[in-house]
Amino acid sequence: MEICKRKLHITDWETEVDLNKPVARYPGNPIITCADVNCVWKDPIYQVITVHNAGITFYNDEVIMLFRSHLRNGISVIGTARSRNGISNWAIDPEPSIKPCNDKDVFAEETNKNNLIENETGGVEDPRISCIGNTYFITYSAYHALEKDKVRVSLITTRDFKSFVRHGPLMDVDMRNVVIFPEKINGRYYALFRPNDHTEDHTGGVFKEIQIGCNKDIFNHNWILTKEPIMRQAGGPSTFGSKIGPGATPIKTKYGWINIFHGVRGTMDGNPYTLGVALHDLKKPEKVQVSNIPILFPAKADCRTKDEEYVHVPNVVFCCGAHRKDDGTIFIYYGGNDTVMNVGVTHEDVLVELCLNYPQNPMNGIPAYPF
Repeated sequence: MEICKRKLHITDWETEVDLNKPVARYPGNPIITCADVNCVWKDPIYQVITVHNAGITFYNDEVIMLFRSHLRNGISVIGTARSRNGISNWAIDPEPSIKPCNDKDVFAEETNKNNLIENETGGVEDPRISCIGNTYFITYSAYHALEKDKVRVSLITTRDFKSFVRHGPLMDVDMRNVVIFPEKINGRYYALFRPNDHTEDHTGGVFKEIQIGCNKDIFNHNWILTKEPIMRQAGGPSTFGSKIGPGATPIKTKYGWINIFHGVRGTMDGNPYTLGVALHDLKKPEKVQVSNIPILFPAKADCRTKDEEYVHVPNVVFCCGAHRKDDGTIFIYYGGNDTVMNVGVTHEDVLVELCLNYPQNPMNGIPAYPF
């Protein structure tokens, strides 16, 4: 059997990916650490202990990264970094771009300002960026400081990554991951949703489901979700069996929309996070083919830190952003151990081959190929 392979050329680095090694880690990882941020954010209020889970887009011939960082008091903020090649020489903006909001922030007319301020007191996390027209739509998780597990995925827009407008929660229910497709489909906006649950160890329940929804007006908070999820895990011996959720903004290719998602399999020693891939139909995104084989497992290489530096959560790779080059190369930006920012590369042909030839039943996670 001939295995799909692609050679990739990234600046001064050459590598190869195939079905047995779908993602190649950049040898210069991590690309941003808390030490890099702390050299810029020198105010003791803004010193951080992590840099991870970053949204990615292009603006003014630069790769823009919106990264999440834990302050030392445990609250998360979102900062901005910029790079010409998307790998090195990241310039970090002088202070956080998105913090828990207050009266000085800019709110859209329809936003309940007081509710949003209260909702964000616990921190802002995990941005995803979708560019539609000349507007960048940023979804992020807003955590309440006093009500445990109360989280609303909210929306911010910007056109220049200097000024930001808050639009409040997409839906008035607990959500952990919402990722908007980066263009209208059949005259509607589409998004992938992973509701939050209240299980003891944050796995099982609706943590094992991804839903899809649409909306004629992205600002009206009236998303219509399908009655049944489009991806579900039955909880069996799958790498994704305990928890799944959308990750990066879907990437448009000639094959369909590539969806890089995360999955968890509960173990006796914690909940390791891996990355998976699914392929959505271009015109009917609710139609999906899911690879049963993950594309990236956590490893020691994903969290290189100094001996005295903090490590937040072991055995985690988590992606909120990716981008595609014209030749089909895909850069995957992922947090390692919720501590540092890394990048890996793959190719659309390899990811699609996994979805088509090594699929799982999208409604229960059972392999749909012989082995």
